[in-house]
Amino acid sequence: MSTVQVDDDFLDFVRARQDHLLRAAVLVCGNYHLAQDLLQDALAKLASRWDQVRDGSPEAYVRTILYRDAISHWRKWRREKPYDVHSPDGNFVTRAQARDSAGEWVAGAEVREALSRLAPRQRAVLVLRYYEDLSEAQIAEILGINPGTVKSQASAALANLRRLLPELEPVLTGEGGESA
Repeated sequence: MSTVQVDDDFLDFVRARQDHLLRAAVLVCGNYHLAQDLLQDALAKLASRWDQVRDGSPEAYVRTILYRDAISHWRKWRREKPYDVHSPDGNFVTRAQARDSAGEWVAGAEVREALSRLAPRQRAVLVLRYYEDLSEAQIAEILGINPGTVKSQASAALANLRRLLPELEPVLTGEGGESA
């Protein structure tokens, strides 16, 4: 039986950044369990390339993997047509979200709920822009889309949030004050 040697620098990186990376993954994909899987896969990929990435920007590398894998998951879900094997008429499975009991106590549940109702790309653009504080160019590079698409997705996402959260309209429009 062979043992695997793990670099101490890699362990320190994972211990220091895993909670923040998991929160970002949950916001991007809207599902705690899927976020855990995506992060675990991204960290495994990072571990295999740690010697090449350690002196550069390992966090940027793992985030890129995380976000691109999330997009791949969305694309795969759209192609597949899962069905309930227990249903006599073969009805398609509904996309019911598993309840994230642990995350419900965190402030901002209404915003997270509204984010989960956005299209996956819109949600990813908003999370990268406002949670990760990335530029449009950085978002476009991570998601593999054009900067113009980032702008249009952000605009559509904010319009959808204004519709879903009318009480936050002043914040979402940048007015910041109370409406008349």
